[in-house]
Amino acid sequence: MDIRRTIIAAAVLAAFSGQVWAQQPSPDEIEVVKVTAQKRQEDPAKVAMSISAITGTQLQAEQVRDITDLTRVVPNISFTAASGNGGAGPGTSNVEIRGISSTAGAATVGIYLGDTPVTVGNVYTMGNIEPRFFDIDRVEVLRGPQATLYGASSMGGTIKFVPNEPDLKEREFTTYTEGSNTKGGSANYAANVVANFPLIADELALRIGVQAQHTGGYIDQVDGAGNVIANNINQISDQELRASLKWRPTRALTVTPSVYYQRIDARDIAAFNLELPAYQAQKQVREPSVDKLLAPSVTVNWDLGAVDLTSATSYFQRKFDRTQNGSAYNSYSLSTFLTSTDDGGKAPPALIEAIAGLPSAVYLNNQVRQVSQEFRLASRPYDEKVSPWTWLVGTYFSRQHTNIIENDPIFGVTETFQQFGFDIADPDLLPDARPGQFPNDNSFAGAFHYREKQGSLFGELNYYFTPTVHATVGARYLKANTTLEQRNGNYLAGAGNNSGAETTSKAFTPKYALTWEVDPSNTVYTSVAKGFRLGGANIYVPPTTCGPDLEANGITAGPPSYSPDSLWSYEVGSKSRFLNNRLTVNADVFYVKWKNIQQGVYLPTCAYTYNANAGDATTKGFEFDIKAKPLPGLTLSASGGYVKAELSNDVGIDNGVVGAVAGARIQGVPNYNAAVNATYNFSAWERPAFVMGGVQWVGSSKGSLDPSQTDHDRPAYHTANFSAGMTFGAYAFTLFVKNAFDTDTIIQHPQVASIVQGYRLAPRSLGVSLATKF
Repeated sequence: MDIRRTIIAAAVLAAFSGQVWAQQPSPDEIEVVKVTAQKRQEDPAKVAMSISAITGTQLQAEQVRDITDLTRVVPNISFTAASGNGGAGPGTSNVEIRGISSTAGAATVGIYLGDTPVTVGNVYTMGNIEPRFFDIDRVEVLRGPQATLYGASSMGGTIKFVPNEPDLKEREFTTYTEGSNTKGGSANYAANVVANFPLIADELALRIGVQAQHTGGYIDQVDGAGNVIANNINQISDQELRASLKWRPTRALTVTPSVYYQRIDARDIAAFNLELPAYQAQKQVREPSVDKLLAPSVTVNWDLGAVDLTSATSYFQRKFDRTQNGSAYNSYSLSTFLTSTDDGGKAPPALIEAIAGLPSAVYLNNQVRQVSQEFRLASRPYDEKVSPWTWLVGTYFSRQHTNIIENDPIFGVTETFQQFGFDIADPDLLPDARPGQFPNDNSFAGAFHYREKQGSLFGELNYYFTPTVHATVGARYLKANTTLEQRNGNYLAGAGNNSGAETTSKAFTPKYALTWEVDPSNTVYTSVAKGFRLGGANIYVPPTTCGPDLEANGITAGPPSYSPDSLWSYEVGSKSRFLNNRLTVNADVFYVKWKNIQQGVYLPTCAYTYNANAGDATTKGFEFDIKAKPLPGLTLSASGGYVKAELSNDVGIDNGVVGAVAGARIQGVPNYNAAVNATYNFSAWERPAFVMGGVQWVGSSKGSLDPSQTDHDRPAYHTANFSAGMTFGAYAFTLFVKNAFDTDTIIQHPQVASIVQGYRLAPRSLGVSLATKF
């Protein structure tokens, strides 16, 4: 399917439209996007926390396609690769807010798809779930600990993807088609169709949509001689389906069942070898992945008169199958164990060289399943004539199972030994070798099963001293049980491992806030909140393969477990609207004390990771968000954030975390990010038209605590996007350019075994889009 065919298909759909959507001139006032940050819909200017709310229309207009794009336009959000993954594949990145960055243990940022929590732990084989921005009403980014209402995995904050709901009144049919081409790469295209059907007027409605996208690649695979084997290997295709039903049998009761499904197929990761010509990857084994998410849910809202009852029942299942190129460490590690004839052993140098050059794969089959249930009761919104109190109480239960199956074949290893006249099980040739340790050439086999059970009670209480001044006290009591059962075998597992571990955690996470509405247009607030993460057991690290790496960290074995960590956050902010809401200014400052910080320790030679506690840390900084409409049709915005995130003691060194000294910057945290955007809506030849431009800056960061690692110093970079469009009769047509100045800064460059990889922004792409609505 090429771009021309995609655009023609959309044009055919648009030809049957009655009323066509187009970008219309905005009203004089700045749009107020209501949020559900506190589990009820309200004006964000009245909420005592730092919030960014971006509408689906704004995401589309500013070419925000995924979470990594979101981190460049929202203050103090960042992303980094899960340890050892190269930072280059979908589903392998971790998201951080306000410098609360960790690739170990539980997540530091909660991810919600509507009322469905889809947060997964930071295991070494995968990162955050990344819902596509499809049929989204808005994305809410809540900065600061959200433990009171969202639980233990929201230390840094929470990101909520809020989908569009079925409309009980209006029938609607929309299409969107887009095509573009990447400089030096292949084509990109996307198409979606969304329909809303009121089945029974004012009582029952169905909303259903489908989407298909393809992102072209720009990295070529080459062989050892530099010959191109395959072009544009880092292509990604994805498909989404969203369906929801809204049933309102009475004015007081609404039931909303929904289901979301997405499948993301990546042909390879977006990493290239820095030692080779630009954007080339020399690898013996390709690294594809398939990431599937299924998330059904049922939400019930019942107006009981004095209170509102909400029940949110949800389930999600993630299946993430991926292949990593293990040639640089599995084959090489095995070759180092052979007893060389030069040292009095039996292995000739030619055999050692042949083993080191064999291709090897790491096959990872990941599955996460979670069922959760939340009940909550909420009082009516504040009414000074009724009561000075408002409140919300609830309970939450969840059960999450994570299964990881790993197999690491070294292709042709048995035959290679035989070609040199040796038995692979000869212990005089390969120390500690035994028969059956390379079944079907498999050098390592592992099975890991995590189980996590959580139960909690939570609530918030507001007291209004006056209609303009109120205090908030909230708390959550959480109890959790986590287990890890693991089995490891074959030669690179050493003596093998078959073990289990269990931990039980309890936490009390309070929150205090004071809000003063100075006048209807100006609010100031202050808050203090606690965040918490569970501890857990570590995956077994085989000493046979990883011995040198462990010794370099000052230990002889991987630690069996890691401890919980927690933090306290202090924040002061203001939210103001001026000139009849033609100018809004939101700003805040924060200070966070983080205790017993969990961090992932990556072992570069054997490519294993274990979790450890790296002492204490502090993060401090500020955020601002300014929007203005100085002239009719012109909208200007500027946002940004600064954060200084550093370790505050040397405790991590004692736990084998190299570089974990006081003053070391926490990994993966840019010291600033900022974005400016301008949109001008006007009329040309009596047709609605617009032009838009935006620039984003991201500061420097540290990819590792260890100064000797290649990814220790990550540079600052910037990017820019522009677009323009006009309505022609039945069609809303847009031209756009993303990464307009073709920024090619190497923003991450981790070392995987002996290979230094590079990761950059996607090169400049030029494209067109066509949208309809009727």
